[in-house]
Amino acid sequence: MKKILLPLLSFIVLMSCSSEPESRYVDLAVHPDGRYLMHKDGSPFFWIGDTAWNLFGKTTEDEARKYLTARARQGFTVIQACMLFDGYGTERPNSYGQMAFTDMDDLTVNDRYFDYVEKVIDIADSLGLYVGLLPAWGDKVTALYDSEVAIFKTEEQIYRYGYYVGSRLKDKTNVIYILGGDRAATGNYKNGEPFDHVAMYDAEARGIAEGICGTEDYSCCLMTYHPGGWRTSSEWFHDKEWLDFDMQQNGHGYADAIWRNIAADYAREPHKPVLDGESTYDEHYIDFKVELGITTDYHVRRSFYHEVFSGAFGHTYGTTGVWQFYLPGRDMPHELECYSWERSLARPSGYHMIYGKNLMLSRPFFSRIPDNSFVYELYDRADRITATRDTDRTYAFVYSESGRPIHIDLTAIGNGKELKAWWYDPRNGSSFLIGTVEKCKSYTFTPLTEGAGNDWILVLDDPAAGYPAPGTSVVTR
Repeated sequence: MKKILLPLLSFIVLMSCSSEPESRYVDLAVHPDGRYLMHKDGSPFFWIGDTAWNLFGKTTEDEARKYLTARARQGFTVIQACMLFDGYGTERPNSYGQMAFTDMDDLTVNDRYFDYVEKVIDIADSLGLYVGLLPAWGDKVTALYDSEVAIFKTEEQIYRYGYYVGSRLKDKTNVIYILGGDRAATGNYKNGEPFDHVAMYDAEARGIAEGICGTEDYSCCLMTYHPGGWRTSSEWFHDKEWLDFDMQQNGHGYADAIWRNIAADYAREPHKPVLDGESTYDEHYIDFKVELGITTDYHVRRSFYHEVFSGAFGHTYGTTGVWQFYLPGRDMPHELECYSWERSLARPSGYHMIYGKNLMLSRPFFSRIPDNSFVYELYDRADRITATRDTDRTYAFVYSESGRPIHIDLTAIGNGKELKAWWYDPRNGSSFLIGTVEKCKSYTFTPLTEGAGNDWILVLDDPAAGYPAPGTSVVTR
């Protein structure tokens, strides 16, 4: 370990000698099967995240409360926000005129800047929300563009910062730590020079853990890593003790084979949960290209269902207006003239994510696995069909992205001679009972509508299981 300042070392020793009840740590854990997260009482936790990257830098307390209250009422469970993002805290002050450091050379922290961060985390907790907290955006370690400034140059510096963050927030039970921030851990700068920052992030993770529980014990916190576009944390950190679950970034295109990315991490050993931590945003140029048009709720839904049905334990949503907390007349938008963050809160796509969460929690959760083997024609790209079921075969969900007919082997589901079939509408969360269907090797279900934006979920239940209408109640197992 690199040398650290003596006062800090003394503080670590004192912390190591104390014993604190485990209940003060985050109220989430990885399920024993390594596929999902759960509350510590054993009940399912479904991650529905919203990217609010600039929550700490650009909002006032009233604005933060308004935003968090709206997302809590809608049914989101995780807010992903960054302490040091887009220059706030390091190049410009937050809304209260505070910088994150009083001295940028030795990175002396300014407690008053982090007072506001802590206040927002507490507001989130009071509303039942978890915070997926990025201590710093990836450009603070790996500056790839001329406008970016890397402030953490050594392992000692980022360890000390991680330790400060962990010790400051050690009593928060609603914080999930997300390292990185839209960056690969290894690669090349624009001038071709290689970089390898794996050890930097290892040091940050160690600092956070030691700050929380006084020793390098990663059981006292949950951590992951947010990578660059079309990358996954598993490339560098899957086998690291500090990484509890893998995170991908699969935005911001359309008709991409996102299901393959999730499936690849799902298949890794040892098993760890996986999700997309930055999927295709609503109100965003498709593939960053103006000529391809702007994403809508349909593009957002396809990401959710293909990825979750392929094995993801949850999903992260986003809109261009909210992640930057854009206000017309005050800001220059990052990509396009989007809605204000306040108006973007009411985008239909946000509610569609909650309908998806409700569907997933209305059937047994921990026993669900990805399985396309009983669907005869999966198609590809914008016509893709993706399926999932539980290990006991008491139910199955099949997502048809564009309303293509679903040709299926019904004998793969249920134990009796019949199945109960439903259509679930991902646009409004309503279900339509098709009826009882006799099981056979070849049966075709034709969705109620077809074409781009006409996605549907076929729900098949074993009648003996006695499940309610899809999406209407929570099954706590």
